Amino acid sequence: MNTLSIKNLSKIYPNGVKALDGLSLEIGNGMFGLLGPNGAGKSSLMKTLAGLQQADEGEVYFNDTNVLKDPSALKKQLGFLPQDFGVYPKVSAYDLLTHIAVLKGLTNAVSRKEQVLALLAQTNLYEQRNKEVHTFSGGMRQRFGVAQALLGDPKLVIVDEPTSGLDPEERNRLNNLLSEIGEERIVILSTHLVEDVKNLCPRMAVMHKGRIIAQGEPAELIKGLEGKVWQKTINKADKAVYEQQFRLISSQLIMGRLRIHVYDDKEPNNGFERVNPVLEDVYFHLLTAKN
Repeated sequence: MNTLSIKNLSKIYPNGVKALDGLSLEIGNGMFGLLGPNGAGKSSLMKTLAGLQQADEGEVYFNDTNVLKDPSALKKQLGFLPQDFGVYPKVSAYDLLTHIAVLKGLTNAVSRKEQVLALLAQTNLYEQRNKEVHTFSGGMRQRFGVAQALLGDPKLVIVDEPTSGLDPEERNRLNNLLSEIGEERIVILSTHLVEDVKNLCPRMAVMHKGRIIAQGEPAELIKGLEGKVWQKTINKADKAVYEQQFRLISSQLIMGRLRIHVYDDKEPNNGFERVNPVLEDVYFHLLTAKN
């Protein structure tokens, strides 16, 4: 069983932005969803864990090793798929993955070749192994990114906004791949897409302004809103009026009208109906509560 323990982690950039603000988390094996809007500090946390930047304060332990004091201890067990990554032009998927494997320290040529071919097959890229990676579609590049992250059988895998910009089919394909790799290791899925966390992660946390504002099992977090979410369809022009009168947590445009969800301990007036909350309600309720 692997454990990642983050305690009071803080990071302030030279321009004064506090990206991490006393953040603490405990994560075990399996898929863990880190959900938050753009600018919440998710990428800053991922970069800090990956050793790409130093924290100003705090501690990070992976299996009882202080990785801020000994970054190499985690890097040997880490697979990282950043939000954006570049590739060499005119290099095939097989050759590039082999090159990355060498850089990761896979020195045995026979076992390295076996692992590269196995990962290309696992990510459904075996048939494209001789094609240049820079010609791949966005979804194929992300799957290649997962393959390179899995080189060396890491015990901690970090994927930062992996499905951003993908079409629904490629998003499902990548999510299925991520669910497969989260059995005997920690996989942190950093995203602003509620749907990805809902479909993949038995445990999650919501991050906002450098802090963790909620964490737990999605079903538990949803249960906390039962009986407190109300729905009504209104004219778009009336939205400001409802925002003044009610705690509006989300709105969705449907056939030219707005379907709004509001939070209230008791039934509001004006024709609202109670609805069963979903994870999107939890997410937007938390974010609006912290603004």
